[in-house]
Amino acid sequence: MTLGKVLWTIILLKLIIMFCILKPFFFPRFLNDHPSKAPKTEIVAGELIDRVAE
Repeated sequence: MTLGKVLWTIILLKLIIMFCILKPFFFPRFLNDHPSKAPKTEIVAGELIDRVAE
């Protein structure tokens, strides 16, 4: 039973590291910082179209 507790501790530690530490660095909040007041759907659609066109 101690092996199960150790494995769950490792899993929880990895999840905390992924969501609390790495997420802000690799996934910035682009939509909230956008200067335009356009709806978020229009901003995302424009970005997708621009990336495909390149």
